[in-house]
Amino acid sequence: MKQIEELFYQTGFFALEWRMIVMWLVAAALLYLAVFKKFEPLLLVPIAFGALLANLPTQNMVNPPAGPILSPVDGTVIVSTVELGQTITMPPVAHEMPKLLGSIKDKEDARALLLDQFAKAEEDGQTLLFVIRPKREQAFAVKPDYTEIEVTLNSTPVAIRSTDQLVWANASGSIAELQWRQGEEVVAGAQLAQVHSPHTGGFFHYISLGIILELFPPLIFLGVGALTDFGPLIANPRTLLLGAAAQFGVFATYAGAMGMGIFNSSQAAAIGIIGGADGPTSIFLANSLAPELLAPIAVAAYSYMALVPVIQPPIMKALTSKDERKIRMKSLRKVSRLEKLIFALVVVVFCILLVPAASPLIGLLLLGNFLRECGVTERLSKAAQNELINVITIFLGTSVGITMTGDRFLKTETLAILALGIVAFGIATASGVLMAKFMNLFSKNKINPLIGSAGVSAVPMAARVSQVEGQKADSGNFLLMHAMGPNVAGVIGTALVAGYFMTVMGGGH
Repeated sequence: MKQIEELFYQTGFFALEWRMIVMWLVAAALLYLAVFKKFEPLLLVPIAFGALLANLPTQNMVNPPAGPILSPVDGTVIVSTVELGQTITMPPVAHEMPKLLGSIKDKEDARALLLDQFAKAEEDGQTLLFVIRPKREQAFAVKPDYTEIEVTLNSTPVAIRSTDQLVWANASGSIAELQWRQGEEVVAGAQLAQVHSPHTGGFFHYISLGIILELFPPLIFLGVGALTDFGPLIANPRTLLLGAAAQFGVFATYAGAMGMGIFNSSQAAAIGIIGGADGPTSIFLANSLAPELLAPIAVAAYSYMALVPVIQPPIMKALTSKDERKIRMKSLRKVSRLEKLIFALVVVVFCILLVPAASPLIGLLLLGNFLRECGVTERLSKAAQNELINVITIFLGTSVGITMTGDRFLKTETLAILALGIVAFGIATASGVLMAKFMNLFSKNKINPLIGSAGVSAVPMAARVSQVEGQKADSGNFLLMHAMGPNVAGVIGTALVAGYFMTVMGGGH
C-alpha cells in the first residue's frame, strides 16, 4: 500500500489544483472558437494548446537551465542566502531553475507565496534566494503596503515587505557563485549569481526565447509584409487618416487603464496597444514594458482579433445609415511596381527616423513587402509568406499559451485587461468609422464609412468584415481593396504608437 501511495505522489495527479482545471476550460473554449467557429484558428489553436500544456504537471517543458540570475529591478539587496562558491545539495531530479517572481501586491497572497517558497529553503539550503527592495521611483501603481511579513529562512526570521521583489533558483546538485551581497545596490538586469548545474532547460523555455528576445514579432511582420499589397494605400493615400484615427482606441484605453489605479504607466501603455488589434505588436510592447502582463495582453489581443467578425459589425451598423453603407467608391488606379518600391523605402526611412524604437517591426514589415514587389526574389517572398510565417506562428502561439498558467492568469488584473481590451477594440473601430464620416463632409469623392473600421491592424480580416457588411447593404458593392488601404495604414500606425510608448516609457533603446 505504501508503494502505491508513493507511486501516486510521483504522478501528475498529485500536483493537480483547481486553477489548472479552470484553465483547461479556458483552453477548451479557445479551441472551440478556433475549430468549430473558425475564429483565427492559425493563432488560437497553438495558443490554446500551449495553455493546456502550461496547466499540466509537465516536466522538462518550461524549466529554464541553470545560469545567471538577473535582478528584475533597480534596488537594494536585502537578503541573499548563499555564500560565494557554496554547493547547494538537492535530490537528483529536475526542478525549476532560475525563476522570477513578479511584484507582490497583496499582503495575504504574499504571505502564502513566501511561506510556500521559504519552506523549500528549510531543507538543507535547497534554495538560492535574493530579496531586492526596489527604488521608490519604481513603486508599483497600487498603493504600497509596507506591512512586513515575517517568514523563516534557514531558521532565521526574515521580514519581507510587500513591494519587494524576489528572485530564487532551485538547482539540483549545483554550485552558486554569488556576485551581490546584502546592502549592495543593483540595477535591473545586473547578474546576482551564477548557478551551475548538469540539468538543461525545457523545450519551451528555449522556444519562448523568441518572445523574450523579441524575435518572433518582427519575423511575423516580415511575413505580413510579404503577404500584403500596399497598392490600395498608395492609390488612395487619404486612407492613412483612417488608420491613424483607429489609434484613438489605443490612447483612450491607455487613459482608462491609468484611471483604474491598478496599473502603472508602462502597464497601461501595453494594455492600450490591444486597441490596435495587432497581436505581434501587442506582444512586442508588452514584453518590453510589462512582461508580467504578457499572457493576458497577448490572449486579449489575439482573441479580439479572432472575434473581429463578431465585435465590429454592431458598431459599424450603429454608427452608419443604410445609405452610407451603400456608398460605392471609385475604382482604384493601378499602382506601378516602381511606386510600390519607392513607397517601401520612403516609409521605412521616415518611420524609423521618426520613431527609432519601432524599427524592428517597421523594418521587417517593409522588407517583406519589398521582397514581394521587387520581382526578383520570388523564392524569398514565398518563403516569408508560407514556411517562415507558419513556423513562427506555431512557436509564437504556443509560447504565448505556455505562459497562461492559472496562478498568472486567474487574477483581477486579467479580467481588467480583458475588459479594457474590448473597450479599446470598440473605440478603435468607432474612431475609424467616424473619421470616414467626418472626411465625407469635405470630400466630393465619398468614402464608404464601413472601410474606416479596417483601420485596426487585423490584416486582412478587418478588411473582409468591411466587404461583408458592405455587400449586405448592396450586393454589388466591392469594398475589399478600398478597405486594405486603412488596414495597412493601421499596421504601420500601431507599430509607430508602440515605438512611441517604448521611447517615452523607457523601453526603447
